[in-house]
Amino acid sequence: MTPDDALKAPITEVAAAIRAGRLSSADLVARCIENIEARDGALKAFVHIAGDALDQARRCDDAARSGASTGPLHGIPIAIKDNYLTADMPTTAGTAAQIAFPLEDGAAVARLRAAGAILIGKTRMHEFAWGMETPPTTNPYDETRVPGGSSGGSGAAVTAGFCLAATGSDTGGSIRIPASLCGNVGFKPTFGRIGRSGIVPHSWSLDHAGPLARNVADAALLVDIMSGHDPKDAGSAEAGPTDLSAALTQDAKGLRVGVCRNHFFEALDPQVERAVENTIALLGRLGATVVEFEVRELQYGLGAIFAIELSSSTAYHLPHLSAGRVDAYAPDVRLLVEMGRLVTGSDYLQAERYRTLLGRRFREVFANVDVVVGPTMPITAWRIGQKEVVLGGKTEAVLETSWRFTYPWNLLGLPAITVPCGFDDGGLPIGFQIAGAAFDEASVVRTASLVERHTAS
Repeated sequence: MTPDDALKAPITEVAAAIRAGRLSSADLVARCIENIEARDGALKAFVHIAGDALDQARRCDDAARSGASTGPLHGIPIAIKDNYLTADMPTTAGTAAQIAFPLEDGAAVARLRAAGAILIGKTRMHEFAWGMETPPTTNPYDETRVPGGSSGGSGAAVTAGFCLAATGSDTGGSIRIPASLCGNVGFKPTFGRIGRSGIVPHSWSLDHAGPLARNVADAALLVDIMSGHDPKDAGSAEAGPTDLSAALTQDAKGLRVGVCRNHFFEALDPQVERAVENTIALLGRLGATVVEFEVRELQYGLGAIFAIELSSSTAYHLPHLSAGRVDAYAPDVRLLVEMGRLVTGSDYLQAERYRTLLGRRFREVFANVDVVVGPTMPITAWRIGQKEVVLGGKTEAVLETSWRFTYPWNLLGLPAITVPCGFDDGGLPIGFQIAGAAFDEASVVRTASLVERHTAS
């Protein structure tokens, strides 16, 4: 196996080749660094490259020659979003403010290291995980367009062959949005499935950790490795690691696929709609039962998540507000942090009451279906600097449009994945979103793998 072959192969095959001596981890990491040097000047996906990445890789090669294995990620270069604390690389959370984040590994990073990963660098993010664009990062498919946010650097790095996978965080769609726009797989498991200690907080009850990867198998593997109880995270689930490998090869027999016709199919680009409808029809042809339904309560979701996100983000930033450090924040982020002060206690309480109501409604839904599917986003990647989009004859702010289909699964803490399902006429990727019941990542992965296998053939 050559390094270029490895950039297209599943991680399990690449790690096996490194352990068997058929591929050098050092050669693979060197190839990733060559790709970074050749293209990251334009893409700007990284804020820091690990100075010892090649040394890490050589140690993996030495271990392989002696018959030792460091784990399922033996010698695999993984990029880390800049809000994950790392012991050997600085963390800035995308801000120019002078905030000293600890030099230590968070829970998810420690699990990646223990599995043998080479941490190749830190990826750029929209400041403090706000925003949908990740400036100045650009989209590998079209460098005049955004990669999405807030994990835009991770999305761009995976697509450009700078690493084999990357970490992200997702509060309203920040894993799935860049994965959709950059044409890769983004997986947000159930709230609490992956521990968040050592990840700079954005909104305590909405934040999820997860991977961006080149294929469903790699994303599932990363979730298996990163998941497990984290005693330092008060929101961590009392659950052990997942094992999603069996779900990758299951067929569609008996699978119940839900399609929520309101909200998720309102005001979207016709090319996105066509690709998604074709994918739903594909699942039906493969043997899945398609169940259509509506959840009218979704119309109130945007106000609820914004109240929760604004107030909880501002609570985290209060010490920086008091110390005057917000002067260094980007204008869009500072405005949002300041706005959180305007959310009243009754506003927050009403939002949480709504979240409980919506959760009850979707528990009823998931009693009758295994997954809910639809478009990840209403649009494909928009141009850098574009502020509005016209959908169905109505002009909308890009910010409002971009997370409309992703944020409900953050409000509910349910697992959701995006997988590519086609391209628009401009060659930009379209994402297909699959959500499941709490802690049923297996059904999500099963469906995503079916889509991937049969849309690629």
